Amino acid sequence: MRQPSVISRRLAAALAVTAIAVGAAACGPEDSKAGSGGAASAPKKGGTLTVLNSSPQEDFDPARLYTSGGGNIPSLVFRTLTTRNREDGAAGAKVVPDLATDLGTPSKNATVWTYHLKDGLKYEDGSAITSADIKYGIERSFAAELSGGAPYLRDWLIGGADYEGPYKDKKGLDSIETPDEKTIVFHLNKPEGEFPYLATQTQTTPVPKAKDTGTKYEQHPVSSGPYKVVKNEGDGEHLVLARNTHWSAATDAERKAYPDKIDVRSGLDSAVINQRLSASRGADAAAVTTDTNLGPAELAKVSGDKDLAARVGTGHFGYTNYIAFNPKVKPFDNPKVRQAISYAVDRTSVVNAAGGSSLAEPATTFLPDQKSFGYTPYDHFPAGKNGNAAKAKELLKEAGYPKGLTVTLTHSNAKDFATSPEIATAIQEALKKAGITVELKGLEDNDYSETVHNVKKEPGFFLGGWGADWPSGGPFFAPIFDGRQIVKNGYNFNSAQLNDSSVNKEIDEINKLTDLKAAAARWGALDKKVGEQALTVPLFHPVYKRLYGSAVKNIVISDWTGVLDVSQVSVK
Repeated sequence: MRQPSVISRRLAAALAVTAIAVGAAACGPEDSKAGSGGAASAPKKGGTLTVLNSSPQEDFDPARLYTSGGGNIPSLVFRTLTTRNREDGAAGAKVVPDLATDLGTPSKNATVWTYHLKDGLKYEDGSAITSADIKYGIERSFAAELSGGAPYLRDWLIGGADYEGPYKDKKGLDSIETPDEKTIVFHLNKPEGEFPYLATQTQTTPVPKAKDTGTKYEQHPVSSGPYKVVKNEGDGEHLVLARNTHWSAATDAERKAYPDKIDVRSGLDSAVINQRLSASRGADAAAVTTDTNLGPAELAKVSGDKDLAARVGTGHFGYTNYIAFNPKVKPFDNPKVRQAISYAVDRTSVVNAAGGSSLAEPATTFLPDQKSFGYTPYDHFPAGKNGNAAKAKELLKEAGYPKGLTVTLTHSNAKDFATSPEIATAIQEALKKAGITVELKGLEDNDYSETVHNVKKEPGFFLGGWGADWPSGGPFFAPIFDGRQIVKNGYNFNSAQLNDSSVNKEIDEINKLTDLKAAAARWGALDKKVGEQALTVPLFHPVYKRLYGSAVKNIVISDWTGVLDVSQVSVK
């Protein structure tokens, strides 16, 4: 996930543990479905699902959204070539066909991908969805006035880097072909075996050219999904969706579309959201949230109430919080200093600072601990539960600091239990035991982002985090460690500024693989290899705890989003 001004990119899910609009990856709800608000009974159609959120659903235009797997609310309106599998747990980390008949047919070197559309696909007005509409939908995402979406198509498509969208260039992109109304062909400038994952992004949503109203399209985008927009007030603050009667379940195996109406109300305080879900009175009994977690104090209260505890969904997003080093800044140019800090970290205290073991799990690998990412267990600098101060001191002595050293740790002042003062203080206290004096430098959120992701300003020692655009090693690992992705005049995420030809070559080789399982194994092996350099210190993976109303049934939390999937729930 990229960062703020590039938001809703990677860091929309990245910097805040308490509010994640994109979603996360999950182990499913703690309770069984039989305990989820009466969910033992078969779900039924009807009723109104209320969504209570803190952040408004801004930029409700498929070109401008940067959402993993099409997002949660957006995927009720926007169908894409492929989508996430709407199942609990690991099965939900798989990519499946949506508008397309399959996951696409790659050329031998994975530089050409061909998709065929299903029969019977229609918009909300009953007109047919065509391959030309998908091509146009992608092309308009290149327009400067509709920026904000994922950058991959611009990076991957031949000619994408120079294309300015259909408003300026009516000829369109030659690298997207539509030989007939049901076929679309993509020509890439390099092998990309994970193209089926990219095809889940909302940029592959069909947009009928005749209905395109440019920047006003977000007010009433033409629906290809089970619901259509009937109200959009306050730039997504109040969104009302009603059934799209021309949507057919026969063409869509993923979205259940049980409620008759979806009423999304945003701009609410997180404490108010959790209070309303807890009380579950009136319309709130049929309410959920897609962006508000339970905090440590709220979780303690909920845990003591059996009925409330049965209404908590638990998920694990593909995300890692870590310490980042910039080896171009002394003393972090010395590997032994980085190793010493790796040994000195007390992950138990860090987890406690992040809200406790219910909200964070200790991490020793950069890749998330999920199979789809290629998770390969390793712990190159075993610190145990409370840090290994003795080993850290030994390494510092070898590094030329027998009496210890003083360093500055940069963090955000945002109270997000991720890159915030609580985490920084826990690290400060642990490193003190190893003879390392840590001076804390807190920055306001925007300053923090602009500083740590700027090559010219980047500090040597700071707190970071990275989330998944989709549940795979590619978009998780490469932006952090591929030397060709170092950005010198913009947002840079390769904090170590690593440019290792062998690492870059292996990334290219993995990208050629269309066998996603084989690719995952290679990503895991590469993570283990790069981990030996101590360029980061993985700290923890966040856990998401979210309440839902007492009348909400059919709870599904996948290892792709980690949050309740609104396309599956019923309220009757």
